[in-house]
Parts: sequence; C-alpha cells; structure tokens
Amino acid sequence: MIAGMISRRRRLLLAAGLAGTGAAALALTGWRLWPEQGLSNPCLGALPPQLAAHPIVRDAIVGLDHHQVWDAHAHLLGVGDHAENAGFNDAGFNEHQGTLYWPLAAVQRHFFLDAACLGNDVNRGKLDAAYVERLRALSGELPRGQKILLFALDLWHDPSGQAAPEHTHAWVGNDYCATVASAWPERFEWVASVHPYRKDATTELERVHALGARAIKWIPAAQGIDPGAQRCDAFYATLSRLNLPLISHAGAERAAPGDDALGNPLQLRRALGQGVRVVVAHCASMGESRDTDRGANGPWTGSFTLFERMMDEPRYFGRLFGDLSAMTQSARAGAPLRRVIERAGAPADGGGSAGEWATRLLNGSDYPLPGIMPLYSPRLLADTGLLDAADVAPLSALRGHNPLLFDFVLKRRLRSGGKRLTAAVFETRRFFEPGKPA
Repeated sequence: MIAGMISRRRRLLLAAGLAGTGAAALALTGWRLWPEQGLSNPCLGALPPQLAAHPIVRDAIVGLDHHQVWDAHAHLLGVGDHAENAGFNDAGFNEHQGTLYWPLAAVQRHFFLDAACLGNDVNRGKLDAAYVERLRALSGELPRGQKILLFALDLWHDPSGQAAPEHTHAWVGNDYCATVASAWPERFEWVASVHPYRKDATTELERVHALGARAIKWIPAAQGIDPGAQRCDAFYATLSRLNLPLISHAGAERAAPGDDALGNPLQLRRALGQGVRVVVAHCASMGESRDTDRGANGPWTGSFTLFERMMDEPRYFGRLFGDLSAMTQSARAGAPLRRVIERAGAPADGGGSAGEWATRLLNGSDYPLPGIMPLYSPRLLADTGLLDAADVAPLSALRGHNPLLFDFVLKRRLRSGGKRLTAAVFETRRFFEPGKPA
C-alpha cells in the first residue's frame, strides 16, 4: 500500500505504530519526524546493474573475505501458514485482538510485512513462503560467500515454565528455523531460541546444538526472562559446555514490547560469570537501566553506558561482545554509534591500528527492520558527520531495491573521528564456528 492511498485514520495509526518500532524516539531527540523516504517500502525489485556497480558498493566489498562475512542478526518471521506447520509453537504473530494493545500490534505487523514487501492482503495463505523467498532473493545479491543468521524466537513463558502464546508478540520455532536454513545452506545459518524457564530447557539446548544452531537468541523483555535469576544457572552451564553463544537484547525494547527492566545489560553478568560468551544485541544503545552495581535502587543510567562499563572490565575479555544491529536507526544513531566506531575502528586513511573493540563487535542487519522506511535516514547520518553527504543519494536508492545490501554498505561507509569500522567487525564467522571461540 503506497502512502498516497492510506486513509487519514490509517496514517494516524501508522504514525502511532512507529512508537513500537522505535521511530517515535525521534521526537525526543530533536530529529525531523517525517521520513525522507516515505512510509512504505517501494520494493523496487532486483538491483539494476548501474547501482550494483556504483563506487560505494564496489568500495564496500573490497578488503573483506566474504566467506567469513556472516550477518549476525536477522529475523525469520511467519504466521504459521507454511506446509511444515507443526502447531502453535511453529511460527505466529499475535495482534492481541480485543485488547487495548491491538491497534499498535496491527500497525507493527503492517510495517514488518511492508519491510519484507509482503502487504497485509498479499500472498494470503502463503506468507511464510513469500517471506523466505524474498529473503533468499535479497541474500542472492550479496557478494558470493556471505551468509545470514536467521533467528528463531521462543514464546513467553510464565515462572512455572508454561508457554503462553497469548502473552507473546511473535514467535518462530526452532525446527522451522532449522528447516529454512538447511534448505539454502549457501546463504543461511540459524540461531535457536530457548526460554530458560522451560522444563526441558537444557534438553532443548542439547537438541538444537545437534541440529546445527550457531547460538541462542533472547529478547528478555518480550519473553519474560530474567537473565540475572539463579534459576538460569543450569541453562548457563549447558551453554558454556556446548560453547553456544547467547545473543541477548539489552536496553529499551520497542519492536517486541515487554518489561524493559529485564533488558538491563548488568543482568547478563550472571551468564558471563559462568563462562558463557554473551553478545549484547544493539550494544544496549537505547534507553536507561538501573545501575544495580550501585545497589538494587541504583540511579537510572544510559544502558549503553552500562554496556561500555562491562566491556572495559578485563574479566570479560573474550566473553562479552556487542552486535551493531539497528544502531544506524535514526532513534539510535547518536553518541553510542559514534562511540563504537571510534572504539572499534581503524584510521580511514589506512594508517594505524584498530581499536580495542575491533574483534568484539559483530555486524548484523536486524532484517527486516532496514526495510521499514521511516526508521532510517542516511541524510541524518550525513548531517551528524557520520556519513559523507555524497553517499546519501546512492544509499537511499540502494535501500529501495535491497535493504540487506543497504545496511551492509551503509556500515562500511560510516566514519567518526577519522575512523571507520574494520573488516573484523563484518567477518563474524570466526565467532560462530563451533569449537573455535573468538
């Protein structure tokens, strides 16, 4: 649905729905509110040769071993309408119909599907297959050798370990995720999701590890997980023994809302203390958390500040990492983004050495979010000095054809303090290869 065809009421709902995907934070940071590329993904199709050969695309792929480049954060989404549907735990999206949350949830669903070029009324009954096919097509335009890690997402569970789809925003089962990834191993790997309160949690960890899962994904706020709880100890011990990394969202959560207190990065100290390799998704770059290092009622502090504090603790070297997914969104593209470029980057002129975080940051796209047009603004990045002004037009054009390639090229073009992100940030395969810790 193009913006000009949306009714006034629909426009208002869509604008309100941006709060759930992060764009409403623009109002709090003083950025312009109206999206420069409109509300809807234009879905322009295959990349034209002249854009594929553009200098910023050519320059982005130089200097990388593309067989080592894995997108470390991408979402598999579905509604459970594929032929392999095994039940409610397979894949789904809960619009919370009949509740006060329903209008926002419905609008979020619209944006997720629009980002993947799947309108609400398109491909009805075949949405899951269409989502995968779209992702395959986009991946096929990346340099040969690159792969995408597809994320499963377990259901919300109550303290007794009972799954509750009615409390869950979206879910994707491990078996479905493994099936999709195995169907195109040249481009896909996969990441499982296991709620630690499940009665079969450690057994399921063993099972998904045997199936080839590269890591475990959590969104604590949305799944009802307290990463600092003692009840997670057996789970962490199994993760450590299997050498399975934990990718856990931290900071404020908007795409899958829940209890943000559970996203405090300091809560991940418990996993780190048991030898788990932990990746803090988005580097905790949005929101504030209690500084519980100063007591249970410690002062509210920027979540990124707490993440940076932990990264600077020598005991966590080799165990604590961050991923760059979503960090170029307009609502996040402030001091944290500048800071990670400066701490992980190397001089853009090729001289000098890389920063101390160069091997501790993993690039990820957070697909399908780069296809949600209002969330990103190359012009804003240029205005704040993180991108050359000449890059805005080709990046915007690239995004209309391939949001995955847009995200990759954009991050290769970022600059701050005379530095750019190094090849190590993009060559993430080293981190996920079994038995080979980074």
